[in-house]
Amino acid sequence: MSQKIENAVALVTGANRGIGREFVTELLRRGASKIYLGARDPASLADLVAVDPARLVPLKLDVTKAADVAEAAKEATDVTLLINNAGFAGGQGVISASDISIARQEMDVNYFGVLALSKAFAPILAKVPQSSIVNVLSFLSLVTLPSAGTYSASKAAGLAASRSIRAELQSQGTQVVATMPVQVETDMGRNLPEPRLQPIDVVSETLDAVETGVEEVFPGELTRNVAAAFAADPKGVQAHMLTRLPG
Repeated sequence: MSQKIENAVALVTGANRGIGREFVTELLRRGASKIYLGARDPASLADLVAVDPARLVPLKLDVTKAADVAEAAKEATDVTLLINNAGFAGGQGVISASDISIARQEMDVNYFGVLALSKAFAPILAKVPQSSIVNVLSFLSLVTLPSAGTYSASKAAGLAASRSIRAELQSQGTQVVATMPVQVETDMGRNLPEPRLQPIDVVSETLDAVETGVEEVFPGELTRNVAAAFAADPKGVQAHMLTRLPG
């Protein structure tokens, strides 16, 4: 399965900054006919909407709130490409954290948010011959970084969900693409080690995957190098990651 970006109608969650904003820019460049921009505060989207108000539609969307998700599905009934980009990283360990509140928030956004949006929009995507869901995950879906232990767990859950959603939606012709970059130059990734990927590298290769039918993407040369090392020696890569402890 694959889908052309030209003339697609997309919904991007977390569209107000970072990778989400870059998705919007690249979708416009590739000829998407309409893009719904999801953000908890629609006012944060004003400057982006001004770029092309005829094609950009702001939505109040907190992916952790059932009412927001339901309202988005009620309003954006023409979506053919859902991009679950909204994410949260608390940057904490599992045991060393003072409590589990941050872990719950990471799971709410990075796992339950993906589930909620995918479930809400699956019937909408079923109405068209070409449709896709893109889940923006992390290479930490595959390996555990103790200094971001609870985030790693939430992204691993996101990958497991992506694979199950893919299997369930195959019969309706909706492809599910999981993209798993390493550290990216965003507000969320600014404390991660250099070098860091540029958001355009993640976005461009992820949208290429939508158009070519690649299900799991490791965007950018940096990610591909880590993915190759992991494929050759998964225990070795994981052992290296385990040396990075909280604090």
